Amino acid sequence: MLCQYTVTNYKCFKKSFTLDMQATNINEHNETLLQSKDGEKFLPLSVLYGPNGAGKSTALEALYSLFCKIMRPICAVSCNTKECLKRDAESVIVPYKFCKKKDPTKYEVFFRTDINEYQYKVSFLEDKIIDETLDKKSLEGKRYVSLFKRSGKEIKHNGRLKNYSCTDISSELTLLSYLAITHKRNAIIRDVINWIDKKFFYIDYGTPTEEGRILVGKEFRPMVLKMLKAMDVDISDYKMIRKDKHLNVLMTHDVGGEQYDLNLREESSGTIKLFAILHYIVLSLQRGATIMIDELDAKLHPLLLKYVIGLFSDPTINKNKAQLIFTSHDLTTMNSETFRRDEIWFVAKGNEQDSMLYSLVEIKSERSDLNYSKRYLEGKYGADPYLQRIIDWEGI
Repeated sequence: MLCQYTVTNYKCFKKSFTLDMQATNINEHNETLLQSKDGEKFLPLSVLYGPNGAGKSTALEALYSLFCKIMRPICAVSCNTKECLKRDAESVIVPYKFCKKKDPTKYEVFFRTDINEYQYKVSFLEDKIIDETLDKKSLEGKRYVSLFKRSGKEIKHNGRLKNYSCTDISSELTLLSYLAITHKRNAIIRDVINWIDKKFFYIDYGTPTEEGRILVGKEFRPMVLKMLKAMDVDISDYKMIRKDKHLNVLMTHDVGGEQYDLNLREESSGTIKLFAILHYIVLSLQRGATIMIDELDAKLHPLLLKYVIGLFSDPTINKNKAQLIFTSHDLTTMNSETFRRDEIWFVAKGNEQDSMLYSLVEIKSERSDLNYSKRYLEGKYGADPYLQRIIDWEGI
């Protein structure tokens, strides 16, 4: 699971921001928390609110860009598929633009696999790696052990990587990528890369092409049908027919005792999005993966959004400790019945057009019995949704 990540100097974020998935010591929805072997508790959910252009999407994209930077050379060597190579654009690390001084973009990521917790740190300057470190500790342990350290061209391996050599490594290639290509059988490297590749998903529904990606495999069919029935979207079944490299998806509707098939393209945009997303939802719940979704609420009815959120907050469903992190403008779910205060995040911009990320739990005056959505609209949380300014512009 994802524990925490900190990013400095990325796009609209000049200063560092931290998205922390560790649960704080508040007595709210404790039954939903994900408990690890060592007793540490983590959040199954995090939602980011804020006005358009504040940097919500960027806060998620920052981590995805790092993972694309790591995975793209590995994919290019191992499979060379379009799915892997499409990560090219996302793998560019872009610093904060409104500053003449060129500072490095820095990452610090903590995540847990089934056996270890890892701390990965890397700094980039104009796409070149300045320094990079990987440390680990067992889930039962208390101390981190260094696996490798890289500073410029100097590389030092430790522990189970001690005897590995890295020669002529490109300054634009992460050491983690290099080791995954050259020493992919090493258990530690395989554990790290497997988490990034198999237990982390990123979906941008602000990009229209994402809604056309239907990836529902046969193994997911029972759970997808169960979800469709629970959501009451008037779809009793579906068929996936592949012909001449084209995939046609037919949705079955029961009307007047008869069954009728509609092509998915004839369904509402909300139904199309819902069906496309179910694959990732099911996959993340089965694998115990972390899934990031930009604009999850777009085109979804609030009740469907609440249903998806509930899949991750319900411990009887989320048995494998999956996590959902998403951006949203929907205020019907911004309440203490749906989220803990440490699961609600805000993104706002400062005077220098630099973004800030902070949690509701950091605002000490806020209590769980308050009306979050009302106070947000009133600008109490700093991430002003600009509603009053829009009214002023319209002359109302």
